[in-house]
Amino acid sequence: MSVLDNRPALKAAVDQVAEVAGYLWQKGWAERNGGNITINITDQVDDALRAMPAIDEPRAIGKTLPHIKGCWFYCKGTGKRMRDLSHDPMANGSIIRILPDCAHYEIVADAVVAPTSELPSHLAVHDYLLAKGSPYRASLHTHPIELVALTHNKKWMEKDVATRMLWSMIPETKAFCPRGLGMVPYMLPSSVELADATIKALDEDYDVVMWEKHGVFAVDTDIMSAFDQVDVLNKSALIYIAARNMGFEPDGMTDAQMKELSSVFGLPK
Repeated sequence: MSVLDNRPALKAAVDQVAEVAGYLWQKGWAERNGGNITINITDQVDDALRAMPAIDEPRAIGKTLPHIKGCWFYCKGTGKRMRDLSHDPMANGSIIRILPDCAHYEIVADAVVAPTSELPSHLAVHDYLLAKGSPYRASLHTHPIELVALTHNKKWMEKDVATRMLWSMIPETKAFCPRGLGMVPYMLPSSVELADATIKALDEDYDVVMWEKHGVFAVDTDIMSAFDQVDVLNKSALIYIAARNMGFEPDGMTDAQMKELSSVFGLPK
């Protein structure tokens, strides 16, 4: 029996993670055990689940995060594959709760599946989101091929240069990703420095942050919305690369066209 049984809201949230995990694998963005997903499920946890004992000893987060005190999360498991998670999320991920000291967590269900090694980074982002009163409850890290390819050219790592190009490839990109793409220079994966740089970029009003030569980190209200933003941005990168492969530099939308789009749809300038 799973804790998802007879908890439709919680099951729907975890099932959505499984659906997105399948998309990531199908797109080639989640090789082997690549990528991570963490969602804040506190609002879907009922009193009976809150009263359940842990199934493992408390584990240290690695930092103290006061704003996630008492929160609950579903996390992809360390070493687990997205393609497997898409079929069986509770065997390839776990539900955890943050202890009152804000520095430890314990696994509650369904099995002792250690969360991703990047859990401290993900939880630090969720702590930041809660501190600022954000409605965002999902974080996604994945490896979209074309966006990663862009970061191998320093030109695209300059602030908002890639954003301008990606917005200009197709109108939907600015409409659905109005905050563009933040850029973080290469840092060691899973490092505190990378987590801090990601939070700084999010604080600059980005929802999707590019890690040079590595992947993206996206946040949104739910995991499907976070995936959608990455999907749209990568579609624009594909259009750009397709044009270059046909032997020309794409014109892109003009500044006037982009300004008109922003005005009509009430988007940030």
